[in-house]
Amino acid sequence: MEKEGRLQEKVWDARAALLLLALLVGNMALATGPWLVRLTDTGPVSAAFWRLFLALPFLVLFAKAAGQKLSGMPPKTLTLIAIGAAAFAGDLASWHIGIGMTRLGNATLFGNAGSIILLFWGFIIARTAPRGPEWLAIICALSGASILLGRSLQISAETFAGDLFCIAAGLLYAVYLLTLQGERVRFGSWSLLVWVSIFACPILLGLALALGEPVWPTDWTPVLILFITSQLIGQGLLVYSLGHFPPLIIGVALLTQPALAAVIGYSVFGEVLSGIDIAGMVLLGSALVVARAAQNRAKQGRQSL
Repeated sequence: MEKEGRLQEKVWDARAALLLLALLVGNMALATGPWLVRLTDTGPVSAAFWRLFLALPFLVLFAKAAGQKLSGMPPKTLTLIAIGAAAFAGDLASWHIGIGMTRLGNATLFGNAGSIILLFWGFIIARTAPRGPEWLAIICALSGASILLGRSLQISAETFAGDLFCIAAGLLYAVYLLTLQGERVRFGSWSLLVWVSIFACPILLGLALALGEPVWPTDWTPVLILFITSQLIGQGLLVYSLGHFPPLIIGVALLTQPALAAVIGYSVFGEVLSGIDIAGMVLLGSALVVARAAQNRAKQGRQSL
């Protein structure tokens, strides 16, 4: 019995290590996305279209492998999916545009600001004031964002505008999550992502054409690597691992994205970070971690009512 217990413990330890590795690799894969967006010879919105469109057949396979149904969506769900897809398309379009205008570290941090926005939304819905750690998240978020926005404004008006595009992306991503949070439980993440992509792809293509962007790549390599790393490896590993970790661990792992993006920005594009830039990134990153942990406490509180 003792040997069986030790063997089972080793199996669980190996599984936990594999899940943690999946979480980290998924975040690292997503961190390369901004770099690849800059390398594409299409427009930024066109790159967003291709990363979704090329991944769509694989998302269908993932949904079927997970046993999630793709047909029989009621009209109410399809309406919510259409709204969520419009927000998701706006998120990708705004983020990709911002990536070309600001520093990669800033783009990644502000693009992930949905967790902080959801925290604020939770206070509005519950009509409650923030408590200890939540105040810390708010102070860190406002301080970090102010520092990074101020530094961007010192660099150029374009960099500052790029930050605003990425903040808008974070806001739209929060709208996407809020719109479909109930349906995600009912139908599964992969199934909803398939339908969201079906609705979002024509929106992104139409927007790219309206902006006069080049849509068809002359060099497919960055586009293919973008969809493989961001949509298949990044999203795939995160969906696989997210349900197995508390939000605090997920928030800490999330910080690998802006850290790696900042390293790529420095190594490839010469984007030098000063001490004050790093301080702003640490503050905003800390707010992301605290916000995720606070959302978990709020969820547990609602379940106990």
